[in-house]
Amino acid sequence: MNIRRRLLTVVSLFAVGTVAVVLWAPTVGSTSISLSRAFDPAIPWEENVDAQIFFVARLPRVLSGAIVGASLAAAGVVLQAMLRNPLATPFTLGVSSGGALGAMLAIAFGLDVGLLGVSSIPIASFGGSLLAMGIVYWLASSQKRGLSTNVLLLAGVTLNSFFSALILFVQYMADFTESFRTIRWLMGDLDVGSYSPILAALPFIVAAFGVFAILPRTLNLLTLGEDVAAGRGVEVVRAQRLAFLSASLATGAAVSLGGPIGFIGIIVPHLVRLMVGSDHRLVLPAAALFGAAFTVLCDLTARTIMAPLELPVGIITALIGGPFFLWLLVKKS
Repeated sequence: MNIRRRLLTVVSLFAVGTVAVVLWAPTVGSTSISLSRAFDPAIPWEENVDAQIFFVARLPRVLSGAIVGASLAAAGVVLQAMLRNPLATPFTLGVSSGGALGAMLAIAFGLDVGLLGVSSIPIASFGGSLLAMGIVYWLASSQKRGLSTNVLLLAGVTLNSFFSALILFVQYMADFTESFRTIRWLMGDLDVGSYSPILAALPFIVAAFGVFAILPRTLNLLTLGEDVAAGRGVEVVRAQRLAFLSASLATGAAVSLGGPIGFIGIIVPHLVRLMVGSDHRLVLPAAALFGAAFTVLCDLTARTIMAPLELPVGIITALIGGPFFLWLLVKKS
């Protein structure tokens, strides 16, 4: 089977599964609804509780989960290939901790300045992600040879630790109510009650995926080493910059939308590689689709397993991802 036919087959299968999950998830919850009533135009909106639950309470949350999952999974694939490190995640380079710090400051200081229907928390989170991305990129690109992946990794880990310390300091100084909000946000929360945050994050995610679309062949060569890639005609520094900036942009937008939901960026890429192989022309689109479905299913579990109590989705992904991460470490060692 040639690569085009295999790509079509793989993407079609994953797309069907993802669409099925996204369409099914809004119908499940602690309160049962009737789809016929939800889509009945004859019932006034004010009286149609089923439609309000479906379109206001559940559908934005499902769409957010799909977008966040696809972004983190695709970013994980790109960073693992660029850094040639199977344990790299979208949170390795400090972008997520920068976003978390921005959100913490917005919560702690009670910033209530929204923009175009988007609250201050996702705006501050995205701003913090951009700040972290800029610092790490500046440190890594200051080397004479161009963009140093070693400096990139070290700077990201160091910045991650520094921002984590600042987050703890902000939590310590905040009162009880603000601390509770920050802790819940840090666990990863897809409780999105409107479509405005989704529309605000979408342009950045579309831009990131536009770059992802041109990277698969380059990623295949980068995994073999910079010298091999350069010998095959790849502009290594330019490719690394595109990979880093696009993955960071997708991660920042995802964190601003759903908080720092961990482990998706490491679980999904490796699971997809087990299913389709290591060719990034297959892995990247399949991981994005599988990541979307995986996150929606995790969030569905989070909001139904202890209904009517809703758990943060980050707890579910951590319970799944923690053992998998340890298994991966043991396997690699």
